[in-house]
Amino acid sequence: MSRALNPTTRGLIGKETSERIERAAKKLGYYPNAAAASLRTGRSKLIGVFLPDISNPVFSPILSGIAEVTSDAGFATIVADVGSEARSQTELMFELVARRVEGLVLATVSRNDDLVQQCMNERLPVVLVNRAESLMRVSSVTSDDVHGMRLAIEHLHGLGHRRIGHLAGPQHLSTGFLRSNGFKEAVATLGIDPADAPIVESSAYTRPAGAAAMHALRELRPDLTAVVASNDLVALGAYDALRDVGLSVPDDISVVGHNDMPLVDMVHPPLTTIRISHRELGREAARLLMSEINHDGSARRSIVLAPELVVRSSTRKV
Repeated sequence: MSRALNPTTRGLIGKETSERIERAAKKLGYYPNAAAASLRTGRSKLIGVFLPDISNPVFSPILSGIAEVTSDAGFATIVADVGSEARSQTELMFELVARRVEGLVLATVSRNDDLVQQCMNERLPVVLVNRAESLMRVSSVTSDDVHGMRLAIEHLHGLGHRRIGHLAGPQHLSTGFLRSNGFKEAVATLGIDPADAPIVESSAYTRPAGAAAMHALRELRPDLTAVVASNDLVALGAYDALRDVGLSVPDDISVVGHNDMPLVDMVHPPLTTIRISHRELGREAARLLMSEINHDGSARRSIVLAPELVVRSSTRKV
């Protein structure tokens, strides 16, 4: 019976037999005792996922992708909203190590993050998702942030825009750093004068921070015809700031986001943005982690997924 109820051994017996045993177990109210199994096998079948802000809609599909893969492998997932405070992340990592988690997926790391080294010191398998670090000490799954920004600038340039500002993300994070670099490279490639492409760094990937950055950007160049934001929440903050001063999107200024998080097609106007395959990010990160946990390969891998431009109503020709 135990083989039929274990996802990793279910394939060893016939499908009809397995399904019959599952139905009988449910009828009897029987469920495998994970704690007892852990004591017997020495494995917890648990992984941890660290998120910087669980309320950010971007992370829901990432989590779904992770759970899809880990569940099929018979693992359960502990999700922690750890914020950005390094000490709390370290303490939680050690707490999960004490609970014998077999690996971590980190969506929290900065470009130079001590937590990665601490996980390595504990010999804890770790994979980064949606973020990367400068030293590339562990495997990661990210979107091509530089190319995504290039798509945004090329779209606006094709609409006739030549004065384009950038609301950059925090530069200690790979997403903010790489998207900012992508903006600069695209501007240079298209021959736009750098003076006509000012950059203001948003203090966080939040709507209020985006609004503050948008106000600062307009103080620098009130004549901008377009703005590219480092993510969709920052873009929505730009909407707020522009509305505060009586400007209309896209009639007065075009706005492009980054992520295509859920519901940005329902704001007014629907947001033109760079779509990232968040669910696939989660799937790939979980596959890499399962491989490392099962020692199927020790080489570090950096998987970069291609983004795509999604044109809606927040951009127009000038």
